[in-house]
Amino acid sequence: MTARSLPAPSAHPARPNLFDLAALLCMLGLAVALAATGRHMLAPLSAPNAAGIHLEPSWLPGYAIRTALRMFAALAASLLFTFTYAVWAAKSRRAGLILVPVLDVLQSVPILGFLTFTVVFFMGLFPGRVLGAELAAIFTIFTSQAWNMAFSMYQSLRTVPPDLEEVARSFNLTAWQKFWRLEVPFAVPGLVWNAMISMSGGWFMVVYSETITVGNTNVLLPGIGSYVGTAIAQRDLWAIFYAIVTMLVVILAYDQLVFRPLVAWSARFATIASPSSSDPWMLVLLRRTALLRRVTDAIGDGLTAIGGLKLGRRPSDARPAPRIPDRVHDALWIALLSVLSALAVWQVWSYARATFSAADLMHVVALGTLTLARVLAMVLLASLIWVPVGIWLGLDPVRARRTQFVAQFMAAFPANLFFPVFVLLIVHFHASSDVWLTPLMVLGTQWYILFNVVAGAASYPADLLEVARSLQVGGRLWWLRVILPGIVPHYITGAITASGGAWNAAIAAEVASWGDVRLSAHGLGAYIAHATAAGNTAQVGLGMTVMAAFVLLFNRAVWRPLADYARRHFTFS
Repeated sequence: MTARSLPAPSAHPARPNLFDLAALLCMLGLAVALAATGRHMLAPLSAPNAAGIHLEPSWLPGYAIRTALRMFAALAASLLFTFTYAVWAAKSRRAGLILVPVLDVLQSVPILGFLTFTVVFFMGLFPGRVLGAELAAIFTIFTSQAWNMAFSMYQSLRTVPPDLEEVARSFNLTAWQKFWRLEVPFAVPGLVWNAMISMSGGWFMVVYSETITVGNTNVLLPGIGSYVGTAIAQRDLWAIFYAIVTMLVVILAYDQLVFRPLVAWSARFATIASPSSSDPWMLVLLRRTALLRRVTDAIGDGLTAIGGLKLGRRPSDARPAPRIPDRVHDALWIALLSVLSALAVWQVWSYARATFSAADLMHVVALGTLTLARVLAMVLLASLIWVPVGIWLGLDPVRARRTQFVAQFMAAFPANLFFPVFVLLIVHFHASSDVWLTPLMVLGTQWYILFNVVAGAASYPADLLEVARSLQVGGRLWWLRVILPGIVPHYITGAITASGGAWNAAIAAEVASWGDVRLSAHGLGAYIAHATAAGNTAQVGLGMTVMAAFVLLFNRAVWRPLADYARRHFTFS
C-alpha cells in the first residue's frame, strides 16, 4: 500500500475508523508483550535455565519479542543519557573537561568488562530474581548504544552554524527556547541515524548480553542472542539460519514501523532540499487515523508549549562580571583535574605493581599495541570503503531510504554468525588467527562511519552544492574542496565511535569458536575474554585499564584535536 492509494484525509474531525482499530490492536499486542515480559522478570532466577534454550523454530517468535523489548528499553535509556550527559558536556565548557574524557573511557571499556562488575551489582539488587539478570542484559545493550548517540548530540551542539545562532539572538530566545527550537532540531537528523546504528550495535552484542558467563555465574536469558550462542555451541547450522531469518524479520519490522517514519520526520530539519518522494506507508497510516491522530496532536502541542516556555537567560540579559577572570578559573580547574587524575593513576599503578609483575604489565601493554594496530587498520579500511558510499547515499535522500534497511540489517549482523565460516576456513588452510580473525573486527567499525557520513551529506547545504554545479566544479577538486570539508565533523564523530566499537569488537574478533574448535589471536581483546571466562577479576581490571588508557590517549592525541580543528574550520557559516 502506498500513500497515493489512500484517500486524502478530511479537513473536519472524523470519527474513529478502521485505522484507529488497527492501531488499538497493535497497542494491545504491545501491552500484552510487556505484561508477559514483566511476569517473566519477576520469576525466580532458575526459571530461565530450567528448560534451557530450545532450538526449534517455533520458539523464535517469543525469543524475538524478548530481545526486541530489551533493545528498545536500552535505546530509551540511551536517549535519556544523550539529552542529559551529552548536553551538559556541550553546554558547560568546564564540565566538558571532565565529561568528554570520561565518555572516551566509557566507550573504550569492553562489554565483557562491564559484565564482570555490573552483573553482580544488578543481581544483588534483586537476589534470586530474573529481574536482576534482565537489568544487567539491558545495561549491557545500553553500553553498546549510548556512546555514539551522545557523541552525535555533543558534536551537533558544538557545530551549530553561527548564522542560526544569530537568528536565535535576533528573536531574543531564552536558553530553554533556543535549545528546543534551534539546537535539538539541528541535531535531530544525525541523532536519528545514530539511533539506527545504536540498534544495530545492540544486535552486535546481543549474544553477550543474553548469555552471561562470569566465573561461576552462568545465566541464559530467553532471546535471539542466547539462541545463537546455543546454536554455535551445538554446531547447528539450521538453527543459525533460522536465527538469521528471524533477525531479518525483526529488523524489517522496526525499520518499517519506527525508523522510516522517524527519518521522514527528521527530513524537515535538514538543510538540504529533499527530492519529492512519498511518505513511508506507516506514517501515512498513522495520519489516516482519527482518534489516535487527535491524541498525538494534543501531545505534540503540549510538547511545543513546553519547549516555548521562557526559561533561562536571554541573550540581552546582562551578565555580572566574574570576580575571577575566566583564564584563572580554567587554570584552577585544569590544575584540580590534573591532581585528581594523577592520584587516580598512582592508585591504579600501585595496585597493579602489587598484584602483577613488571613482565605481566609489559605483556598486557604489548597485547594492547597489537589490538591498536588492528583497530587503526580496520578504521582506515572502513573509511576508504564507506565514506564515498555514505556521501553517495546522503546526497540523495530517496536513495538513502531505499538502502536504509539493508544497511541496518548488515550493521546488526552479529560477528558470531560469521564464526563458522572463519573458523572452518582458518583451520582448513592452516592460516594465521592473528591475521584472518581481524576482519571480524570491521563488523563493529564500518557502520558508525557509514551512518554518520550519510547524516553529514544529508545535511550539506543545497545552495553550496548548486554553486559548485554552476561553476562546473567536479572530479578531485569537488571531493577535496566541496564535499569532504563539509562532512569532516560528522566523519570524525563516526571515526571516534568506530574506533571505540572496534575495541569492543576485539572481544569477539580475537576469540572465535565453532563447537569444540576454538581459535584465539594475540591481543588485548582475547586477554580480557579469557580472563572473564576464568572469573579472574584482577586480570579483567588490568585489561580494561590498559584498553581505556590506549583509547583515551589516542582520542586525546589524535581525535579530539581533529574534532576541534574541524569545528573551527569546517563549520558552515
